[in-house]
This record gives sequence, structure tokens and C-alpha cells, in this order.
Amino acid sequence: MTNHLTRRETLTGAIASLAAASVATRVAHAQGTGSGRLVVYLSRSGNTRVLAGALSRQFDADLFEMRPATPWPADYDQMVAWATDLREQDADVPLAEDVDLGRYRTVFLGFPIWGGAMSGVMASFLRSHDLSGKTVVPFITHGGYGEGSALQTLAELASGAEILPPFVLECDQERNTLRQLDSWTQGLPTAL
Repeated sequence: MTNHLTRRETLTGAIASLAAASVATRVAHAQGTGSGRLVVYLSRSGNTRVLAGALSRQFDADLFEMRPATPWPADYDQMVAWATDLREQDADVPLAEDVDLGRYRTVFLGFPIWGGAMSGVMASFLRSHDLSGKTVVPFITHGGYGEGSALQTLAELASGAEILPPFVLECDQERNTLRQLDSWTQGLPTAL
């Protein structure tokens, strides 16, 4: 009998594995694998994190999770508002940690699309790092609207890099889950 895992079970297992390996990842980041490859990623819901981990293993690449210095809101709607404000302000976002790209020749760059564009967090990272002469391999997750303007922004902010064609994946589970929950709760008695 074949055991079929649901998407949630697959992502949950992968995220748990990555969490367990986070200490080893930090050590690998600090020491470096010597492969000349780095996976830099931004992930809120975990979709991009799963892809980043798989790429890191497949290409024996160091792994660096980009996070803003001030954590984003946990609530989905507040997160959308926060991301929209960042995009409209087009201001740099201080990052929690930094990475030295000097020893890497290939940078896998993973990020979600927020509001049809590259997130302000990723744009801030790109403005503060010179990718000239490097090969950039983008992998992008989105909630149903495609890559938006992200590749144009990437080309502008990493103008001296060779940018390979991206891997683009729709991952809209969080929004769909909340819509289904809202639909269900509207049918509940108002006296709850």
C-alpha cells in the first residue's frame, strides 16, 4: 500500500527537519562548505524555506535565512499591511543578520512575492550587497499572481550579476485556509 502524504504533512515534516538542523546550518554558515554556493532566502510561511533547504542539500550550498531585525507581524492580515507599507515607502529594512557574499560565486536567491512585487526585505538585502560577477539563481513563491515585477527589480538591483531563469511556484495555502475559515465562521451562531 502506498502512503500518500498531504501537502501540510510534507511541509510540516520538512519544516521540522529544517528547524532541527538550524544549529548545524548556523555552523555551516559560519564555517562555510567551501562549495562557492550560497542559498539566501526569505520565508514567512515556510514555503520558500522548504525550497531553500532542498537546494542547499542538492548543491552542497551554505544556507542563510534572511530576516528583518524587527520581526514581521504573526497575523496574516497585519503582515499584508506591513508588507504594503514597506513597498510604498521603498525604504531599507534593517536585517537581523548579515552574510559576507565575497567567497560565493553562485547565489540561489529565494523569496516570496508580496503584493505583486519583491518584498522590501529582499530589496533591502540586494541594495546592500554587490552581486557583480556572481551567478544568481532566483527561486520565487507566490500566492497566485505570478512573479509580478520581482524579476525586473532583481535585474535592477543585481545589474552586474548573471541572472539565470527563475523557478516560480504558486503556494497560496495560507490565504485559502483563512478564506475557508472565514466562510465557516460566518455560518456559526452569533451568540458564541
